[in-house]
Amino acid sequence: MAFPKAVVVNHHERPVIRFCPMCGSAVEEKTIYGELHPACPNCHWVHYEDPKVAAAVLIQQNGSVLLTRRIFEPHKGAWTLPAGFVNAYEDPQDAAIRECLEETGLIVKITGLVDVIGGREHHRGADMVIVYRAEVTGGLLKAGDDADEAAYFPLSDLPPLAFQATKKVLGKMD
Repeated sequence: MAFPKAVVVNHHERPVIRFCPMCGSAVEEKTIYGELHPACPNCHWVHYEDPKVAAAVLIQQNGSVLLTRRIFEPHKGAWTLPAGFVNAYEDPQDAAIRECLEETGLIVKITGLVDVIGGREHHRGADMVIVYRAEVTGGLLKAGDDADEAAYFPLSDLPPLAFQATKKVLGKMD
């Protein structure tokens, strides 16, 4: 038996869950620990909204920082740190390494944690971004995936930046 999926009423609101994915019963709003959640009165399943997590790398070389230019909205044409979403069951450090390779062609190793930044900037964005310091260990600089350019920029001459998380991290480096 196939169960109905969540219906997104408005991209700026949470999905509306109408039916239980476990038993198919209609769900009701229930207050659990002071918060409203869709809950099944039949099998007692509760829907909890999980945060979306992204991982990024900060790579510096000769006083410059590596950035990628976005080819998709939001902020198409603006620049950001190499970054992307952490997949289910993926270690955030592995995600940062993977995203860097996909977007820049560079192989990196993580050398430290720079920051963890909370707050979703747009409806498709991450709820938190984990930013790691990394150093290049191999590969050739070549943009790929959702970036059409990858380049190093001096901190004193940055291009238009895409996200507040990128601005926050680079702002701390001044």
